[in-house]
Amino acid sequence: MKKMVSDQIKLGNERAPHRSLLFACGMSRADMKKPFIGICNSYESFVPGHCHLNKVGEIVKQAVIAAGGVPMEFNTIAVCDGIAMAHPGMKFSLPSRELIADSVETVARAHCFDALICIPNCDKIVPGMLLGALRVNIPTIFCSGGPMAPGKHPKTGKDTDLNSVFEAVGAENVGKITKKDLAAVEETSCPGCGSCSGMFTANSMNCLYEALGLALPGNGTILATDKRRVALWQAAAKRAVEMAKKGGPCPRELITKESLDNALTLDMAMGGSTNTVLHTLAIAREAGVDYSLQRMNELSARTPYICKLAPSGHYHVSDLDKAGGIMAILGRLPKKLLNLKTKTVSGKTLGQQIAAAKATNDDVIRTLDNPYSKDGGLCVLWGNLAEKGSVVKKGGVAPSMMTFTGKAICFDSQEEACAGILSGKVKAGHVVVIRYEGPKGGPGMQEMLAPTSYIIGAGLGESVALITDGRFSGATHGACVGHVSPEAAEGGLIGLLKDGDEITIDIPNRAINAKLAKSEIAKRRKALKPWQPRIRGGWLERYAQFVGNASTGASLKK
Repeated sequence: MKKMVSDQIKLGNERAPHRSLLFACGMSRADMKKPFIGICNSYESFVPGHCHLNKVGEIVKQAVIAAGGVPMEFNTIAVCDGIAMAHPGMKFSLPSRELIADSVETVARAHCFDALICIPNCDKIVPGMLLGALRVNIPTIFCSGGPMAPGKHPKTGKDTDLNSVFEAVGAENVGKITKKDLAAVEETSCPGCGSCSGMFTANSMNCLYEALGLALPGNGTILATDKRRVALWQAAAKRAVEMAKKGGPCPRELITKESLDNALTLDMAMGGSTNTVLHTLAIAREAGVDYSLQRMNELSARTPYICKLAPSGHYHVSDLDKAGGIMAILGRLPKKLLNLKTKTVSGKTLGQQIAAAKATNDDVIRTLDNPYSKDGGLCVLWGNLAEKGSVVKKGGVAPSMMTFTGKAICFDSQEEACAGILSGKVKAGHVVVIRYEGPKGGPGMQEMLAPTSYIIGAGLGESVALITDGRFSGATHGACVGHVSPEAAEGGLIGLLKDGDEITIDIPNRAINAKLAKSEIAKRRKALKPWQPRIRGGWLERYAQFVGNASTGASLKK
């Protein structure tokens, strides 16, 4: 066994005070010879993706002990984006990623762990833990809490999820369903613990970590309530102890340009959340890997879209698990699209893991001669409205909306937009513009599930588009373009638009433009008043001062 990081706090006479404090926690002399395994748990009793993680922590701790390690559990915060949605609380969601990263780095450095086991589930927690782990760079394995099962519509019996509830709000608002119908949907769509059941951001990120090599196969798809999930948690704990004794692999060995390509190729093949783009850029930046939006479009252009899950399709993550999971998707792709020799925490290469998998349902995971499209489910658009890029979930856009020209109707916040949509101001032919919601302007880059769902629920999904310098929930679908950079708060053109301006979204040609002469743009820019921060005091004011735009992954400036 190699010299351990934890030797710094447990070997030698000068470390007698340190050992004394560890004895106070119930450790023994024998434990001083074992690897210290940090267990980073994001348990919170009121977040559905995390409300069961206290029990998961106990399972993992016992497995660490059985494998010959000493478990040292600590917690991070967790924000439920669904509960934080459509009110000022959402401003704290993306910034929480940075707090989580800092807390992981702080605790791991201060207490000299030999390895980390990360137990996340929801959106910002997954990348936040990895950002911290990359800084510490000790052997790290991720084992998520697992996805939620889908609900059942009380009338039709069809699978439902959180997005079904948001869209039902829009439908009830225009009289398509009754209040009783809405109540029935809200009571049945989230049947238990786990991350929301579609290919939303949490599940997208947990699936991508399999391709990155940071998690064992099944991490992204085995249901939170499935008995196989217990075996996965136990296997992850055992493997963490083994990696601690060997001294690797460490996160910076696993996060490479090649593994990022693998993860983004998977993302394109399954049409994951647009937030994966934001988080992957931040992860690459933390790992010191030069990675760009242009590279993502290159991967999208060559990767067939073969697995369409909710919100873009009617299948859920549980269906993907039954069909073979993430390794089965990768196994369906041409081998030339993947870097099969990349390392994983399992000790096997990605190629070896893929070889052990098999797709069992050709409708859930389509064959190469029957893809949903020949290119990926996500893509990046550029133009005068997005000189530094913008992102769209192409796989969730109706064919009739792939190219769309409409008149701008502008709102300076998500709250204004929601009120405008629900009051009937938004009509067919509009491009809804929601601005000053970027990382700096919001601050915090709010998710826009509420307004996008209200548009769908009102029956305007194929006649109204939406663009924003904010971001979307993974549950969003439709002609919705987010992450517009530069954002309004830093002088982007999105902040100069007026009601009635003509906007063209051209997804096939990766373009987004406003029909405005350069002279008119210059005139408006000259008349624009300097941006004033919306929030004074507290964490969000500091965040707004240091955060970069979406093209950098909304990372804090170094």
